[in-house]
Amino acid sequence: MELEFPKLDASLLQPGTPESIPVPAGQFWVFAYGSLMWDPGFEYREAIAATLKGYHRRLCLWSIRYRGTEDRPGLVLGLDRGGSCRGYAYHVDGTLTASVVEYLCDRELLIGSYDPRLVPVTLEDGRRVTALTFVSKPDHPHFAARLTLEQTVSVVQGAVGARGCNRSYVINTVSHMDHLNINNTELHRVARRLESIENPATS
Repeated sequence: MELEFPKLDASLLQPGTPESIPVPAGQFWVFAYGSLMWDPGFEYREAIAATLKGYHRRLCLWSIRYRGTEDRPGLVLGLDRGGSCRGYAYHVDGTLTASVVEYLCDRELLIGSYDPRLVPVTLEDGRRVTALTFVSKPDHPHFAARLTLEQTVSVVQGAVGARGCNRSYVINTVSHMDHLNINNTELHRVARRLESIENPATS
């Protein structure tokens, strides 16, 4: 069955503000599970593999700016409830906290589909820290219900936004997951299928 795209109008959405992003009193860490793993865009003192329990990464948000448009939305990753998620934790120097918060606000809260939260993560070396991360909002208009593999591949393959094609976003993320020995069967299936077909964005 052909997928019908939702009616998405960015003008009706409320972007976040830097004041809406919680900042811990001590060290400032950011937990990355999607494009922030391979394109953080901010300075950091340390990057280390880390695990967050209680959430898993999923292509669960429609993208109408960075990886798609209102007419042809793409799909980007969010944190959905249940399971666990392995990614990177970035330790940000305290003197850069304000500028990094402002940058992350502009990048992640453009249409308000993420909820910025402080969460406990376990670093690869055993340390436990509190980190800022971005959890998808299940009640947001851009939250995507689970799609079939074929539907997901069709959406991602044909979407292009301000930060590039949706296809590259998924493949790059899975590549960095492989470097961390992260096994996410659903995302890997999508990436392998995308790699096996021609990319219309470059053909």
